[in-house]
Amino acid sequence: MILASLLCALGLFSLTCVSTATAANPQNPPPSAAPGKTPSAKSTTPPKQNPEEELQATIEAAGSDRAALVRNLEAFLKKYPESSARPQIYRALVEADLQLQDNVHATEYAERIVALSPDDMSITLLTIQLLERNGDEAALKRATTYATRVLEFIQQDSPDKRSQRVSLQEWQAEHQRDQMSLLLLRGRLYTKLKDADFARRDLLASYTMQPNAAAAEKLGELAEMTKDSAEASKQYARAFALADPGKSTPSRREIREKLGNVWRQAHGSDAGLGDFILLTFDEVSRATGSATVKRNADAKTAFDFTLRKAESGVPFPLQPLKGKVLVVNFWATWCGPCRALAPFLEHVRQEFQSDAGVQFLGANCDEDESLVAPYLAVEQPKINMVFADGLERLLAVTSFPTVVVLDREGKIVYRSEGFGDESFESELSAAIRQAAATSPAPL
Repeated sequence: MILASLLCALGLFSLTCVSTATAANPQNPPPSAAPGKTPSAKSTTPPKQNPEEELQATIEAAGSDRAALVRNLEAFLKKYPESSARPQIYRALVEADLQLQDNVHATEYAERIVALSPDDMSITLLTIQLLERNGDEAALKRATTYATRVLEFIQQDSPDKRSQRVSLQEWQAEHQRDQMSLLLLRGRLYTKLKDADFARRDLLASYTMQPNAAAAEKLGELAEMTKDSAEASKQYARAFALADPGKSTPSRREIREKLGNVWRQAHGSDAGLGDFILLTFDEVSRATGSATVKRNADAKTAFDFTLRKAESGVPFPLQPLKGKVLVVNFWATWCGPCRALAPFLEHVRQEFQSDAGVQFLGANCDEDESLVAPYLAVEQPKINMVFADGLERLLAVTSFPTVVVLDREGKIVYRSEGFGDESFESELSAAIRQAAATSPAPL
């Protein structure tokens, strides 16, 4: 069953997977009454189930119906409000409610997980996103509180706890980027709460830590609201210079329109705007050029790279995978075709899951890495998820999704860009089999 498999992955293996296997094995039927004997009234009464068995039956009864699963799990929680399986059940309810586009209940159960596991930063970030999507004042205030908690957690982190594989410079750059992202998030929440002073404080701190288009755009909006055209023009021009044209948010076109509107109000025409944008671009380039740290800058081959696990940031060196066939899917959270490709890639992974000589990786290329953990908390992919950390530069990845197969020596033997067609699975499987057959493993 699809849902049984989902809940197995969410930690309810003992409650669901065993029963699924039993149900799928018709050679083990339940015992029946002895021949020639009429069952007594007592024998017709089903035995009393313990809570684990009842939860198991509750899940199975829903089949593949997400709405039925939600109803059944909620009924179970009503009957057993202190069940030890609550965290896993809440996670299953969050995922199912999101699939049903019931954001209200998804948020409710996400907050329950946070209450039980306040140190789970990934689910806390997901909760913040859900509360922000809800949009009412009370939800935004709670989201701000959670954002402060995550920010304090990051600020209390120490370089002494870093892996020996991560340099101090890399740790400091990552630590700064994480704080920048959380300050930006909290500043955005304060903006929606119409608390301009706190919003401006956080957005300025975010931009100071690491110049970014989103903070500059929000600062431009705050300045425009107070009729400060000079400040609004400066911030919008910074946002325009920093915006990535390959991403949908923030939109460079929309920023250009805001900048043009403010400039015309202050100057009466677009005269001088072009020169102003160029000067701002030079300013931003000087501010960001020296601060950028390129990970794995000295790596010459794929197996020289040390990536980071996307959920935890723990180093993930590729050197131990040398001698294996490596399948790498380059993706981003904002990429719709990446999401569409995922089930097809999963089918291929299942085909090779018993072959230790074939390894699958999902290499995330998001600029804002804070979006990744909440995304993965919902999607629950079965392959190792890592940050690309420059591997996309080595393999010249310019669009998403891009799937690359590397043979045991690290040479590209297959490459697919975009969502593809119906032949994707068969072509990828064939490429993997050929790489495994023609690239003997080192002795």
